[in-house]
Amino acid sequence: MQIGVSSYSYSLLVGGGPGQMSIFDVVARAKEMKFEAIEFAGIPVRSGENTEAVAARLREVCEQNGLPIASYTVGGDLLNGSGGNQTTEIERLKGEVRIAKLLRVPVMRHDAAYGPGKGSRGFGDSLPLLAKGCRAVTEYAADLDVRTAVENHGFFCQDSERVEQLVLAVNHANFGVLLDAGNFLCADESPVTAVARLMPYVFHVHVKDFHVKPGNGPNPGSGWFGSRAGNYLRGSIIGHGEVPVLQCLRIIKEAGYTGVLSVEFEGMEDPITGIATGRDNLARYLQSI
Repeated sequence: MQIGVSSYSYSLLVGGGPGQMSIFDVVARAKEMKFEAIEFAGIPVRSGENTEAVAARLREVCEQNGLPIASYTVGGDLLNGSGGNQTTEIERLKGEVRIAKLLRVPVMRHDAAYGPGKGSRGFGDSLPLLAKGCRAVTEYAADLDVRTAVENHGFFCQDSERVEQLVLAVNHANFGVLLDAGNFLCADESPVTAVARLMPYVFHVHVKDFHVKPGNGPNPGSGWFGSRAGNYLRGSIIGHGEVPVLQCLRIIKEAGYTGVLSVEFEGMEDPITGIATGRDNLARYLQSI
C-alpha cells in the first residue's frame, strides 16, 4: 500500500489571500513531505480561470513531480441536489466525471445524499431512486474509464449497512466504495466492524482519526460536532484519537487491498504538523503489520 494525502488536509492553508497556498503549492508540499500520491478534494478556481484548464495543469504538475493522482473527490446529492431535480444533478456529476478524466484518475468519489428524498420516510424508501442516480453516473463514467465510488459520509448514507445496500442496489462493476474508517464514528458505528463489511467493495481508502466524547456530557465547545446519536467528535492527528487505525489497517491488508491510503487531516492543530505527524504514524503502523 502507498501513503497519499488528500488536498482537503491543506484546506485551511489554501485560498486567495496573501501568503496562502495555491493548489499547485499543495502538490509541491505533498511531494516535499514524501507522499507517494495525492487526491484532490475539488479544484479551487480563481477569478479568470476555468476548472478544465486548472485540472489539465494540475495533471501536468503532478506528472512532473512524479506524484500520481489517486482520486478526485466531489460533493453530490442524488436525492435533493440541483433543486431536487435528479436529472440535473446527474448531468452535473457527469461534468465532474469529465474533470476526473482530465486528471486521469482511476476513481472519482461523489457523495450519495445528505437526507431522504422528498416524500420518503427513510433510507429504505429513498434507496431505489438513489441507486438509479448512482448507476446513471457510473455508466457514463465507465465509458471514460473512470470508476465511481461513494464514501461513508454525510450522515444519511454513512453506516456500513446502508453503503453496502446502495452498492448492491446499483449492481455495476464500475461502482464501489471510498472507505473512511474514521467516518463510521459519525454514525456511531464500530469502525472495525464496518471496515470488514465493506472491504469487498472498496476502490480507495481514507485514513483519519477522531477524538470522541460521550453525548451524556456537556458540549466540549469549539471544534467539536455531534454524531448522528449525539456523541461529540473532533478531528485529530492520525494516532492521537480513538479510531482503531492499526486494527483497521490489518483488516484492509488482509482483504488484499494494495492501493493508496490517503491521509485526511481535519484537526485543530497546525495543518502541516498534523499532516506530517499523521503520515509518520501511518507509515510506522504499516511497517508493523
